[in-house]
Amino acid sequence: MDFRRTDGKNKDFIENCKLLDMDLDRRVGKKIKRDKYRKYNQLDEIQEVIVVYENNKVIGGGAIRKYDVENIELKRVFVHTEYQGQGIGTKLVSLLIEWAIELGYKRIILETGELLAESCAVYKKLGFKKIPNYGPYVNMPESLCMAKDLGGK
Repeated sequence: MDFRRTDGKNKDFIENCKLLDMDLDRRVGKKIKRDKYRKYNQLDEIQEVIVVYENNKVIGGGAIRKYDVENIELKRVFVHTEYQGQGIGTKLVSLLIEWAIELGYKRIILETGELLAESCAVYKKLGFKKIPNYGPYVNMPESLCMAKDLGGK
């Protein structure tokens, strides 16, 4: 398994994000109107990306994006369905956390949903704690926001 650092313009990452959106539509689309999230999931400001490969085949990916001077946001994390449950997502998020620390951020934040129980379990296992909804998610009760302190500068 190969975890490669790249950027938001990487075609494999962009394709992985499309698969993520399709998966979210399938899993929560009947309960949540996902259109309102689209503007918060644009890739144009994403600089730091990790794409996961097995035998040169994309099987997952995720990113971090600057939120403000102290916080970096975890974005667009997805492992293909047939590879879930093997610890790949945990490793991917761990590597993104390490990268955030390298960049000097004090905290990593994220938005997910309680309907995404597997994702929530990964984040809790890695030390993320529930926080009040931030920024664009303040008035979205179906959103669950979490954070992890990184130390940092």
